[in-house]
Amino acid sequence: MARQQKRVITIQDISCVGRCSLTVALPILSATGVETVILPTAILSTHTGGFTGFTFRDLTEDIDPICAHWKELGIETDALYTGYLGSQDQQQQIARIFDEFSANDPLIMVDPAMADAGKLYPAFDLEFARGMTSLVAKASLTVPNITEACLLLQKDYPGEDYDQAWIEQTMKELSDLGPAQVVLTGVSFEEGKLGAAAYDRTLNAFSYYFTERIEGYFHGTGDIYSSTLLAALLNGKSLVEAIGIACEFTVGAIRRTVAAQTEPRYGVDFENEIACLLKSLGKN
Repeated sequence: MARQQKRVITIQDISCVGRCSLTVALPILSATGVETVILPTAILSTHTGGFTGFTFRDLTEDIDPICAHWKELGIETDALYTGYLGSQDQQQQIARIFDEFSANDPLIMVDPAMADAGKLYPAFDLEFARGMTSLVAKASLTVPNITEACLLLQKDYPGEDYDQAWIEQTMKELSDLGPAQVVLTGVSFEEGKLGAAAYDRTLNAFSYYFTERIEGYFHGTGDIYSSTLLAALLNGKSLVEAIGIACEFTVGAIRRTVAAQTEPRYGVDFENEIACLLKSLGKN
C-alpha cells in the first residue's frame, strides 16, 4: 500500500534536558503531519551549552544495525535530515546512509551543527569540519550559520563585517560543494533585524527574510529553525516561503521565552508556538 504521509529520517543526538536536536525535531515535524523516524547518534543528560557534569553515551555502534533492520523492512523516506553529529566516524556512517536510502531521490538536508560566533563547539576540531564539508557535498539542501559556512569553505570568519555581495557569493560557493539549495542563517544587514538568506541554484535566485533581532543567546534555536524549514518544505511550501515561516516560528518561540523570563539554557518555548506554525502552513 502506497504511503500517503511524508516521512523523514532525522539523524542527531537526544539531549534529554535543554530543548534542542531530536527533542525539537521530532515534535515539530510530527505536529506538522510528517512521519518522523529518528536515528539517535548519542544520548546526553543535558545539552552541552551552559551545563556541566552532563552524561554522554555514544551510539555509533548502534547506527549500522538499526539501518540494516530498516533495509530489511524496505523502509523508504522522503527526506533525510542531519543535525548534531558526535564524531568523524558518524559522518562516514551518515554518508553511507544517504546512499542506502536514496532509492526514491529523497530531499537530503544537512544542518552542519558544529560552530557559532566564530568558534567551533568544544567537542569539535578542524578535521571534523573538513569531514562535514564532505557530508554537505551529498546534500540537496544545507542550512549553516555564517560561522559554519566559513568553516565549510575554509574562509575567514567576518564577524558582522559583511555585505549582501559577500553573503550571496558565500551561498554560491556552498552550492558549488554540492547542494542545489542553501539557506544561511543569522544574516543581518541593519541594526535590529536578523534573518536568513537562501539561494536556489536551479533558479539562480536569492531570497531573504528578516524579523526583529532579540538580543541574547538562546539554545536550540538553530535546530528549531532547521526543523521548521524542513517541515514547511515537506508540506509543499517553496524555499522562499519556508525560510519566512521558519524565521517567524523561531522568533515567536524566543518572544515567549523572553516574556516568561525562562532561563535560556533550557531552550525556548516552541511548544506553545506550534499553533501559529500550523496556521502558517494552512493546517488549522
